[in-house]
Amino acid sequence: MNTSLKSGTAISRRLAFFKSLQGLNTRIHDTANIDEIIFEVSTDICALFGAERLTIYVVDEGGTSISTRVKTGLHMAKKLRLPISDKSIAGYCALHQQMLNIHDVYDAEELRRISPAIEFRHEVDERSGFHCKQMLVAPLVQPGRAELLGVIQLMNTQDGDSFSTVEEEGVLALAQTFAIAFSQRLHETVPLRSRYHWLAIKGHLPVDDMEHLGELARQRGITPEQLLIEDRHCKLAEIGESMARFYGVAYEPWRADRIKPMDLLRHIKRDYALQNGWLPLEETQEGVVILAVDPEQVIGSRVALNVFPNVRLAYRVTTQAEFEKTVGQYFEHTDDELSVGDLLSDLAEEGESSTSEDITAAADNELVKLVNRIIIDAHRQGASDIHIEPRPGKEKMLVRFRKDGLLVPYIEVPAAYRNPMVARIKIMCDLDISERRKPQDGKIKFRKFGPLDLELRVATIPTAGGLEDVVMRLLQQGEPIPLDKLALSAYNLTRLQTTVSKPYGVFFVCGPTGSGKTTTLHSILKYINKPETKIWTAEDPVEITQRGLRQVQVNRKAGMDFPTVMRAFLRADPDVIMVGEMRDAETMHIGIEASLTGHLVFSTLHTNSAPESVVRLLDMGMDPFNFADALLGVLAQRLARRLCRHCRAPEEASDEEVTALLDEYCEDLRKSRQFRDNPNEARNEILADWHERFAAPDGRIVLYRASGCPECNQSGYRGRIGLHELMLGNDEIRHQVHQRVPASELMVTALETGMRTLRQDGIEKVLSGDTDIQQVRRVCIR
Repeated sequence: MNTSLKSGTAISRRLAFFKSLQGLNTRIHDTANIDEIIFEVSTDICALFGAERLTIYVVDEGGTSISTRVKTGLHMAKKLRLPISDKSIAGYCALHQQMLNIHDVYDAEELRRISPAIEFRHEVDERSGFHCKQMLVAPLVQPGRAELLGVIQLMNTQDGDSFSTVEEEGVLALAQTFAIAFSQRLHETVPLRSRYHWLAIKGHLPVDDMEHLGELARQRGITPEQLLIEDRHCKLAEIGESMARFYGVAYEPWRADRIKPMDLLRHIKRDYALQNGWLPLEETQEGVVILAVDPEQVIGSRVALNVFPNVRLAYRVTTQAEFEKTVGQYFEHTDDELSVGDLLSDLAEEGESSTSEDITAAADNELVKLVNRIIIDAHRQGASDIHIEPRPGKEKMLVRFRKDGLLVPYIEVPAAYRNPMVARIKIMCDLDISERRKPQDGKIKFRKFGPLDLELRVATIPTAGGLEDVVMRLLQQGEPIPLDKLALSAYNLTRLQTTVSKPYGVFFVCGPTGSGKTTTLHSILKYINKPETKIWTAEDPVEITQRGLRQVQVNRKAGMDFPTVMRAFLRADPDVIMVGEMRDAETMHIGIEASLTGHLVFSTLHTNSAPESVVRLLDMGMDPFNFADALLGVLAQRLARRLCRHCRAPEEASDEEVTALLDEYCEDLRKSRQFRDNPNEARNEILADWHERFAAPDGRIVLYRASGCPECNQSGYRGRIGLHELMLGNDEIRHQVHQRVPASELMVTALETGMRTLRQDGIEKVLSGDTDIQQVRRVCIR
């Protein structure tokens, strides 16, 4: 009897459960707006399943992750994004399209029975104070196509027991209902009522807020776009996508590498572009691409057609912020200076009806301003070099800037002005303008020509077709960087400080052109620069100045070459001598003699690694015994791009990624004694050291990925970081120098006595989140 009653009660409860579930399903199917209804029914779903919380995830556009669309009970504005992988419960459900019913998410053994890799993400509990225990998770799969649309997740039963088999059936039915609704609503053309309606459909803001967005923005004194970014944490790309769907044209984000289309900008001024909200972007096979904040208004007013008659036009939409940034990129100027676009527009207008004599006259006027503008813009954008590259025929001359080690396009100059422009630069650095068949070197002291106290090193190189390339390097000004700010590892910093504090000997900094050798040398000099120390430097040119140093500019035309200046230093009671570069045997011999007679000598070399520097010096004719006695050490360095601190994305490293990094780290150690004798023990010691220095408190190793934000021009990188290889002149190294052993044997000895290679130092900076392995490989290829 009791059994019958219990059975009848269970059946009644089951019927009541599915009847209520059917009501919810009907409401979901009947609604015209899935986004409104899921918020309305979420509380009812929790009540029906006896759950404390509900989360619905949807698949992101890339198809590699899921992010929250609904979170009941969590008052957190930030989205939760999870990779579709075994690393999380919802991610596992999405990857395998498998329902999970977990009794205790903190029970590692229960999770391990599902998958060895699965784990519960504690971060949300820690941030919200909520303690999750039971979890029922089901995938949302598009009917008939097995395409994943999202995941539904219920948390914590009211009685503390597991979710029942009835609730398992129920969540699968509910997941199917949501999947049908999503596939019908999210993959069909939705009639949009405003440019921001799609954001409401995607769940970024409630529909009520969308209707009153303009009014809310006016109350705050900001634009609706700013309100979406500041209050709703919308990204520009999300706003741009919404606008693109509304206007029916493609979204065009801001790009830092655009080449300014000077022919198209000829009749466009900055104020006009900002006032009318449109700008010619480029010319493609589609025609002239018009960038607009409101394409309908531009098309309706026909203003673009009036400026570009008889030309096909293609339209792109962008956000107001990105439009203004593009205008600033094309027409950058201060209140009292013309922009480079204005200057080139003026040149183009003159060139249309000018003779060759008129072009020369224009060069005397507008080209002076144009060259000044290019140098000023390069300085303001943090460029290290300016590359001026004429092209044959009627092709325009390209100007590029090197920023953070990479070349990026800046402007194109009409072909008619390439020779006058090169001639103007030659005049600025006092070179022979009639000589176009030989390379020439010079310097520009820009304060004579423009508003900046800046010096540039100039090189002209003849190229095919009777043309000349020009490369201008902007020399660093101001105080040197403190030694402890050079991104040296703590291990290398301590060893370097001890070494350069010795009273005599010779120390080299080596690396390719542009690797920061001079910057490092001046940082070392700053560290040892004391009132009681006399420091002489011979440089070509003097790039960095600092108080307390006596700095000499090498001038070969006047007979002031490096050997001459070095001999003069030895008669001037020096304590420390720094020579910009030891290019010849004579300079090298003088430096070694000075180091052996009680002076501390610093210099740079163009070599690839620290051991190779020693072999190179011996090949130049150095006496191995004198050189070995004098050698304090060699610091090799490279510059890798630094991850942007504002947007770098943390991601837990998989076992495979850690193993790959360890393999690469150990590649340089494979010939060392400790690695040959017991490679497994050596690898385990390195891995234990990494966990001690770089792992999170829970023992996980986190790697950072390049993401992209306005601060780094969407590149994911901002600035550069040094990678270092410090080899000290200890007894073992000196003995091998006496024997003139190959660089490979020196490398093994250096590694066995504590040196870390450039690649090893780079991998440690990957683990510390300063850069990524792609950048390390780019500059540390062996």
